[in-house]
Amino acid sequence: MGNSGKLVADKAQPRGKYPHARRVGDFIFVSGTSARRADNSIAGAEVDEMGTTRLDIEAQTRAVLDNIDDILAAFGSGLVDVVEITTFLVNMNDFGGYNGVYGEYFDYDGPARTTVAVHQLPHPHLLIEIKAVAFVPATRDGGTNA
Repeated sequence: MGNSGKLVADKAQPRGKYPHARRVGDFIFVSGTSARRADNSIAGAEVDEMGTTRLDIEAQTRAVLDNIDDILAAFGSGLVDVVEITTFLVNMNDFGGYNGVYGEYFDYDGPARTTVAVHQLPHPHLLIEIKAVAFVPATRDGGTNA
């Protein structure tokens, strides 16, 4: 069974020396994932010509969950296999918008979830970061998709 990390080529590269995700036995651990795109722009963050910033928690939440789904796809998996999610919000006033979008992706039979507020994330335009754990039996892909 595989026990290694993986970088996904068409995703924003980690800002340190760690993988997007790591398979250990039947589990895939997805590193904290944001709304950052491969070109380092941020979904749900717009700055107009006057420098006014508009940040959208709903757009960022969708982008984060889609990024996690794409990362898991590199392991032959997807959001359907996620068993645990930990969400980090910069502001709990964004909980309603985040929670609404989350409900578009998961129902009561979805993953166990914890949501906490944090002081800040690695970029001032990031409102949310999510880490996830998926259960994907190594026999599904021979344990080689790691």
